[in-house]
Amino acid sequence: LRCGMRTTKCQLLVTSLCVMLLGLSIATMSTVTHYGLHFTLISNISLESNSYRAIHHAAFYFGICLSMTLILAALLSSAATVRESQCLTAMGFFCFALAFCGLLPAACWRYTHSTEVEDSMMDVYDLVYEEVRRNTSSFRRHELTVIHEVFLCCGKHSPFGDTANVEHKTCPPSLVHNAGQDCLQEIQGFLKKHMDFISTLLGVTIAFTVYGMILTSFLWFSIHFSSNLDRKGKYILR
Repeated sequence: LRCGMRTTKCQLLVTSLCVMLLGLSIATMSTVTHYGLHFTLISNISLESNSYRAIHHAAFYFGICLSMTLILAALLSSAATVRESQCLTAMGFFCFALAFCGLLPAACWRYTHSTEVEDSMMDVYDLVYEEVRRNTSSFRRHELTVIHEVFLCCGKHSPFGDTANVEHKTCPPSLVHNAGQDCLQEIQGFLKKHMDFISTLLGVTIAFTVYGMILTSFLWFSIHFSSNLDRKGKYILR
């Protein structure tokens, strides 16, 4: 039993370190996604039908809460390993379980709504582009120009007529030679790489979270039975 407990404690320390690093990675990714220029640019566009704005804010707060839960689970598990405390071990298991309950729906949402983020961002670009094409207002034209500069693209293929005039007014001089290049494909390609990295991070975190739950539960039972064995045969006179 003591040998098994020692092995479990070593594995739990390594797992806790990895979980802490994953929690910091999720916090960093959430911050980059929330404050990154590519994402804030689309989120801040003032459209009533800007569905990306809600996803943008929800992803940030969810990521921060999840990272804090993972870091807390790692700290509690490390302290429980050093002190061999049943209470700390149970709290570490609870934090791992809480993180798992958040990670699983997030992973399911990612695979069942695999294109929702991409579609919402491309819809915003479509609406801005078509509004500039119809109205050519200075306000929307400035927003479209900034999008072209940030995503390094110029215009899109539109079924509603010639778009050369719009692209001439909104494409930066350095990108005029790329006129006709579909900006929607650039946005989709950029988001696909970003979301693939997030999916990988979620999968690795789920694996370590499940392993942490197994180790903390095994350590709890090991401490419990070891304590009972140490007391076996000892009597207290009253």
